[in-house]
Amino acid sequence: MDLVMPNRSGFTLIEFLVSIVILMVGLLGLLQAVNLSYSHNMQNQIRNEAVAVVDEEMAKEIAKGYDNASTTTKAYPVRRNVLTALKNYSVVRSGASLQNSKQINFEVRWRYKGAAYNHGASTVLTKNN
Repeated sequence: MDLVMPNRSGFTLIEFLVSIVILMVGLLGLLQAVNLSYSHNMQNQIRNEAVAVVDEEMAKEIAKGYDNASTTTKAYPVRRNVLTALKNYSVVRSGASLQNSKQINFEVRWRYKGAAYNHGASTVLTKNN
């Protein structure tokens, strides 16, 4: 008794094409997941660099001491290397003089894929008598 049917010896062209379509749909879904994870990773790297920019600018201002710390509003660009590309950030320093103290604010702004983001930090310097 022969278990192989003579007219069913392999895939038909239609079965092969259907299996290729199913395989392609799966691969396209996988590629979309990779693309989405890369985009989220890049967004997090850019945000982490923005936090580092604010931290460095704040440290520079604090290091000047109370008498030299500026409370005037000033905006300036900062370019940083994020992964393999340069990213532009806009830093805005502002502040206010209070009685025997100064409040200094920093805000960094950036854009990624058409959306605007920002991160801010603030500190108060007190005059030593």
